[in-house]
Parts: sequence; C-alpha cells; structure tokens
Amino acid sequence: MITPADHKLLRRAIGIAAHAITLSDAPYGSLLAGPDGTILAEAHNTVRRDNDITAHPELKLARWAARELAPGTAAHTTLYTSCEPCTMCAGGIVRSGLGRVVYALSTEQLIELNPPSGQWPTVTQDGPALFDEARTPIDAYYQPH
Repeated sequence: MITPADHKLLRRAIGIAAHAITLSDAPYGSLLAGPDGTILAEAHNTVRRDNDITAHPELKLARWAARELAPGTAAHTTLYTSCEPCTMCAGGIVRSGLGRVVYALSTEQLIELNPPSGQWPTVTQDGPALFDEARTPIDAYYQPH
C-alpha cells in the first residue's frame, strides 16, 4: 500500500530524474530510504555518460546497499524510483536484499510515453551441458572439506 510518505519520496525520485536531464543524462532517478524515511543514498541514470549499460540508478543503489549496509538493515529499506525497475535492476535488487520497491511509472506506461525505436535482439541460449564438469568448482566452493 502506497502512503502519503511514499508519495513524498517518489516525488524526490522524480525530481532526481528531472535533474538528470539538466546534466544531459537520461531521465531516471532513484533513492534508497531507511524505515523512518531518511534518505540513505540517491542516484540517477548515467548510461550514456559512463558508456555503461548497467549504470541504471536502481542497480547503482542496490550495489551500494549490498556493499555498505548490513543485510538486516538493507531488508528494512525502500527503493523509490521514477520508473519500474527493468529485469537487470530487479535481479540486483533481489540479490542486494532490499526490502521494498516503490515506483512511479510502470514499464507499460513508460513504453506508451516513449515507444522503443527498435526491438532488442534475441539472444540464443543453449544448455545446460557438462553438468559433472561444471559442478566441480561449485562443489569445491560451497561444500567445505
């Protein structure tokens, strides 16, 4: 359930997105807040500037949280973001242990506002293969001797 306090922090994330445009960056902004609403960190999209396809603000904050916060602390944070996290960012958010995500625009709404100019290429994936060989380093790492 989205509360008036959530709206306030979402407006801040939208403000970060608006500020990104003034820096010639893409209009996406996020912030990470503690359980009391204190802003812990902020980020905006710097994909073009950094020439880095992973420089989404949600992933930057998930990485920051994983590095800087204890797991119990991260679990009580909320990520506020101007747009729904993409699948890359969603994976990072899950792995970082953040507790909640609140977003302003859904992916569908974003596509309505800014239809893609082309289609992402399809990447062929084949597997699994070589199970016994591939499990050797996994077993060595995760199973103590």
